[in-house]
Amino acid sequence: MPPAHGQVRIGVAAAVFAFVAWGLLPVYWKAIAVIPPAEILAHRILWTTLFAAAALGATRRFGEVAAACRSRRAVAAFVGAGLLLGANWFTFITAVNSDRVFECSLGYYINPLVNVVLGGLFLKERFRPWQLAAIVLAAAGVAYLTAGGGRFPFIALVLALTFAFYSLVRKTACYEALPGLFLEAAVLLAPALTYLAWLGAAPWAAPERASASVPALLAGTGVVTAIPLLTFAFGARRIRLTTVGFIQYLTPTGMFLLGVFAYKEEFAARHRVAIVMIWIALALYSLDAVRAARAGAGGGERREA
Repeated sequence: MPPAHGQVRIGVAAAVFAFVAWGLLPVYWKAIAVIPPAEILAHRILWTTLFAAAALGATRRFGEVAAACRSRRAVAAFVGAGLLLGANWFTFITAVNSDRVFECSLGYYINPLVNVVLGGLFLKERFRPWQLAAIVLAAAGVAYLTAGGGRFPFIALVLALTFAFYSLVRKTACYEALPGLFLEAAVLLAPALTYLAWLGAAPWAAPERASASVPALLAGTGVVTAIPLLTFAFGARRIRLTTVGFIQYLTPTGMFLLGVFAYKEEFAARHRVAIVMIWIALALYSLDAVRAARAGAGGGERREA
C-alpha cells in the first residue's frame, strides 16, 4: 500500500472519530445535567486549559504559545476565538440539558452554509449559483419551522453563527490547534475560576447533588473537549477539504438521531419538512463543492471545534 494512501486512510479515520465524538457529546452533558450549565462551562474551561497545558508540556510546544502572545494579530485572534467558543459551549450545554438536542443538530447542519455567507461577506469569496440556491433553501426551511411552530429556532442559529464566526477567526489565525485550544480556553479561565470560587464549587463538591461519578465527569470535560479537536486537526491535514465537508455531517446527524430517537424530543410535521429542506440544501452544497473541487476551483468548508 502506498504511504500516501495509508496517510489518507488514517486521516479519514481520525476525522470520522472526531465528528462522531462531537455528535455523541450530548450524552456526556446529559450525564451531568444535575449541574447548572454555567458551572459545567466553568469546569470545561478549567479542565480544558489544564489538559492542553499538560499536552503542550509533554510535547515541548510552549514556545508556540509564547510566540503567539508576542503577535498582536494572534492575541486578537485567540481572544476573539475564545469568547466565541465560550458562547458556543454555553449555548450547546444549555440546549442539551433543556431537551433541545434536535435544535442543536439544526444549528450544525446549517453551519456550513453560514460559513459560505461569511466567506462572501468578509473574505470576498464569490457565491456560486448552487451555493446561493442551498442558502436560500436552508433559510426557507428555518423560516418554515418558525412559521409552523411559532418559535424562532434561536439556539440553532446561535450555534451556527458562533461556530461560523469562530471558524472565520481561526482561518486567519497564525497558531496551530493545540496552542490555539490552550490560548482560547485561557482567555476564559479567570472568569471561570472566579465563578467557581464564588460558588465554592469543585469537582469533589458535587456528590451531595448527584452520584459519585459526577466529579470525575466534570474533570473529564477537558478530555472530551480536547481529544476530538486534536484528532480532527490531525486528520484534516491528511485529507481533502471536500472529504472533510462530507464527514462533518456525522456530527449533526448523531445529534439528530439522539434528539429524536433516544431522547424522544418533539418531531412534528413542521420539523420533518424543515429538516428535509435543509438536507436538500446540504446535498446541493456538497455536490457543488465536489464539482468545484474537480474543476480546480476548490470546495468544501474546513470545520474546527
